[in-house]
Amino acid sequence: MKIDREELARATEAGGWEKYKTFARLSGPGWLQSAITLGGGSLAGALFLGVIGGYSILWVQLLAMILGVIMLCAISYITLSTGRSPFEAMRNEINPVLAWGWLIATLLANLVWALPQYSLAYGAVSQNLFPEAFADGGNGSKFLVSGIIFLAVTAITLCYGNEGVGIRIYEWVLKGIVAGIVLCFMGVVLKISTSAEDFNLLGALSGFIPDLSILWQPAEVFLPILEKIEQADLRAFWSEEIVNTQRMRMVGAAATAVGINMTFLLPYSMLSKKWGKEHRGLAIFDLSTGMVIPYVLAVSCVVISSAYMFHGQPYDGLLEEKDGQMVLVESSAGINDFNKLIDRRKYKVEGSGSLEVGQAETELAAMLVPRNTANFAKSLSALSGDASFSNMIFGLGVLAMALSTISILCLISGFVFCEALGTGHGGNVHKAGILTGLFGVFWPVFWDGGSKAYLAVVTSTFGYVLFPIASLAFFLMMNSSRLLKEDLPKGNSRLVWNLLLGTSLLITGLAAGHTATTKTLPNGFPIGTVGLGVFLALVGWAHLRMKNKAS
Repeated sequence: MKIDREELARATEAGGWEKYKTFARLSGPGWLQSAITLGGGSLAGALFLGVIGGYSILWVQLLAMILGVIMLCAISYITLSTGRSPFEAMRNEINPVLAWGWLIATLLANLVWALPQYSLAYGAVSQNLFPEAFADGGNGSKFLVSGIIFLAVTAITLCYGNEGVGIRIYEWVLKGIVAGIVLCFMGVVLKISTSAEDFNLLGALSGFIPDLSILWQPAEVFLPILEKIEQADLRAFWSEEIVNTQRMRMVGAAATAVGINMTFLLPYSMLSKKWGKEHRGLAIFDLSTGMVIPYVLAVSCVVISSAYMFHGQPYDGLLEEKDGQMVLVESSAGINDFNKLIDRRKYKVEGSGSLEVGQAETELAAMLVPRNTANFAKSLSALSGDASFSNMIFGLGVLAMALSTISILCLISGFVFCEALGTGHGGNVHKAGILTGLFGVFWPVFWDGGSKAYLAVVTSTFGYVLFPIASLAFFLMMNSSRLLKEDLPKGNSRLVWNLLLGTSLLITGLAAGHTATTKTLPNGFPIGTVGLGVFLALVGWAHLRMKNKAS
């Protein structure tokens, strides 16, 4: 690592092209972040976002990424300035409850987020790559495929513990995957913009201007159909159903931009590469080129292609026209999810008189049915013009994204185990943590929904609730003179840091708090509210105890 430091110093002094060429070669942790960010969760989040909100919702993931990068920049500054383990520093200098809350929440997020990655990988194999071989779709095939994936990914991830060549090979493979993902979906949008007469690229890009009305009213495409529902309580039910779906998809998509486990990955991947204060400029370049640019390009293109193909459209093959009416196709793959929506409508509006489902309701329900990877493969047909080829390419892309994300989640769990037990990274404890990826193999036990991709949205919503734990912890660390000493930001620099971090904490905290407090157990017990209250009480208790000890 001494050679890297000397080369970095020479390149920084030279400036210009030589500087950035060296930065690009030495980068790595930012690309690890990109590999987990551009995984199955981001793919599913962006696709579902385009389906429910169209182009007008493009701004959501961009805003989430900006807020997340603010936090990651603070984490890199703290880690590279102190050279200390963030968990150890947080536990001893800030608040032990926050430190353990950060660590435990990261492990929980890893376990939960592993489920949709295996689900997406199985969906790609069974629906896109080898549909004939998985016609039965039984749990046996799900466990078999997931088990093979676990063995393959674990073998690759265990190589990361070997310093030097192993780490470099691992990082370059991930860089290739990320670049391929970005180029693929940029090609989709380019093809659509040059061949589709009903597509306006400038109009689509206007979706980067935030439209907050999507938080409390249905997207414009649903309004004409809602107006056809004459009964006010039925119309109110469907309007609420659409808005709740929009909010959930927005939170789920935002959570995939930067999750709490990513806040754990960044500092320890930097420490593993022996980075220090002189690498702070490289760290910002690394995050910008390795994470922000690929993420914004990829997910924006996915949202645009998904919105063009699916927004305001019924689930493909679920409805067909007969005698001037749209009727259900009972053999459609989306029929189970459609029936669940209708059952929920009947349960919630049972006192409305007639429960007969009208034509407008049928159309709305068909639009809201979650898609699967077979449906989403259509977004690539615009690029190739060959449905079977598109299906294969899309399946390989989804599989690669899922595999890379599973690998990174396992890697993070290894860091978590090491920090919890106070051992060095890369040893047997780290390898034991990597094996927690086995939990994801059991995703069929936890998910019986029709869409394998939709599980990623559900779990991402859970993960987002945990993110403000890291936001609060690093906000306090950034203002700790005892921790940062002479590196504590001063004057305008401190003002800017606090403004940015405070804004990020406020927005993510409000979103996560709303999500947590609206979640209840089946018996109505407010598990989210109680859990949040208990955690904040413990943080306050630990803070007072540390304050009393210091005095």
